[in-house]
Amino acid sequence: MSDTAFVNDARVMSKGQVTIPKNVRAALGIDTGDRVTFIVDGSNVRVVNSAVYALMRLQEQMKGEAEKAGFMTEEDVAEWITQSRREDNM
Repeated sequence: MSDTAFVNDARVMSKGQVTIPKNVRAALGIDTGDRVTFIVDGSNVRVVNSAVYALMRLQEQMKGEAEKAGFMTEEDVAEWITQSRREDNM
């Protein structure tokens, strides 16, 4: 996502629909058919790319789990994957 800051507005239609302006869609990395997440904090609302938001949440939830499992380096993870694949093929 872009770190560019800008302001844009859109009109709310009778059914509550809003067209997300093109430059906002580009900044969020969203395209036709993608989903967005609305994060409401008091009177402020953030619109974020749902896929990016889900990945960020997963990363937050998984923080520290690799160390608990004994994975200290990327090589540890690669070795575990290799060993798991060997076991699956036996």
